[in-house]
Amino acid sequence: MRCPACQFNGTRVVDSRPVDDNKEIRRRRECESCGFRFTTFEKIEETPLIVVKKDGSREEFSREKVLRGLIRACEKRPVALETLEGIVISIEKDLRRIGNPEVRSEDVGEMVMDRLAKEDEVAYVRFASVYRQFKDINVFISELKELLHRQTDIKK
Repeated sequence: MRCPACQFNGTRVVDSRPVDDNKEIRRRRECESCGFRFTTFEKIEETPLIVVKKDGSREEFSREKVLRGLIRACEKRPVALETLEGIVISIEKDLRRIGNPEVRSEDVGEMVMDRLAKEDEVAYVRFASVYRQFKDINVFISELKELLHRQTDIKK
């Protein structure tokens, strides 16, 4: 760290403390050359997640938007709000773990459906019917058959 007083490129940390609910660290530093003391702050830089939609437009990932879709799919179903919030958090963690700042909306939708299928089959079908925009009853039936096939595989 360069000293703001004499521009010497050597300082030592005198004191460190967490601030802002442990999201930042405040450091008191002292220049090894002139003894000038100053404060620096260190925090995690989170890059925004950008969702690339089917039409090519881009928007920032929104936990709230995903949660609203899950709540709508789970209306009148025995799925706790905490469960849905956990799904959203795990999806965002997985997207950040991948390390790519841009993700396709299809990938987000598939992640939602994978997790929702494990929680509630009816909610899964509701979400899938809107997300996949079923054109007719045959596509809907094939999706139900796929769900039944997956459930059979899980039980084995």
